[in-house]
Amino acid sequence: MIKIKIATKADTEVLALLGRLTWAESHGHYIEDKNDVLKYLNENFSVFKTKQNISNPNQFFYIIYVDDLPVGYAKLVVNVSNENITSQNSCQLERIFILNDFIPLKIGQQLLTFVEEQSKKMQLDTMWLTVYIKNNRAIRFYKRNEFKNVGELNFVVNGKGYENIVFSKKM
Repeated sequence: MIKIKIATKADTEVLALLGRLTWAESHGHYIEDKNDVLKYLNENFSVFKTKQNISNPNQFFYIIYVDDLPVGYAKLVVNVSNENITSQNSCQLERIFILNDFIPLKIGQQLLTFVEEQSKKMQLDTMWLTVYIKNNRAIRFYKRNEFKNVGELNFVVNGKGYENIVFSKKM
């Protein structure tokens, strides 16, 4: 059974671990220096950092479960701007990740739909996100879900930039 829940502070450790594992699975192979990967994971997915994020009133986390096992999550950030987005009432889908073993279940679609519904409840009119230019599976997923390419930016990992596409969608 698939279940999605809004994460709370009690989910901090689960989110930190999911974040670390899913980011390493989805992005780690793109980064040549594995020390850079480790440093990025330690800085961005520690329990301390996750606790800070989940305590921020502009950041919302959603965990997806398969048979009561947490297998993915999404992070939505409100009141964050991007030069490619004209809306003043937008949100960034900063993260949406599913553990590799569960991607064939196509539950990422359910999680995205849930997050879009949450953004509409918050009366946000635009959702935007970034995706690495070599992440073809994600690019296809966002295009299939009517996100439009509106620009680019560099995602920096330990001083090295990785070219990302900025996608946007009207809610």
